[in-house]
Amino acid sequence: MSRVTVYSTAHCAFCDRAKTMLEKWNIDFDEVRIDRDSAAMKEFVRITNGARSVPQIVIDGNPIGGFTELTELHMDGELDELMQPD
Repeated sequence: MSRVTVYSTAHCAFCDRAKTMLEKWNIDFDEVRIDRDSAAMKEFVRITNGARSVPQIVIDGNPIGGFTELTELHMDGELDELMQPD
């Protein structure tokens, strides 16, 4: 299974929606709260090439974007391909 990380903050409706969708699709993920930890914020900026909004979703070290991009990947059937074991 691919490794999925969701970078999020508290009180973020789109973060909650992205996590809910991943759970619905039975995709395990790690959540990294960037509002609680300065080291996590630095990691977030580095991995997402300076993204300024959350959620940001990373699959196997590759940033895919946020909730909208996650939903589009799912609707296009591309998320299943990304989640296939190597």
